[in-house]
Amino acid sequence: MTKPDFSKMTRQELRAYILAHREDDEAIEALIQRGNPNSPKYPFPQTEEDFQEMEEILKRKLGSSEEAV
Repeated sequence: MTKPDFSKMTRQELRAYILAHREDDEAIEALIQRGNPNSPKYPFPQTEEDFQEMEEILKRKLGSSEEAV
C-alpha cells in the first residue's frame, strides 16, 4: 500500500486518515508536528515580570496550586 503525502493533506483529512489507520505512527507524528493552529501564541518572556506572568498562565493551564510549584 502506498502512503499518502501527509504534507499535502489538510488537518481534517489527516485526522480522518489517522482514525481509519490508527496503527500508522508516521501519520500520527505528522499531525503532532503540525500543532494546533488555534492555540494561543505567547511571546518568550523577556523580563522578570514576563516570567511571573508566564508562570501564572502555566499554573492556570495546568491547574496547579502555589504549593505544587
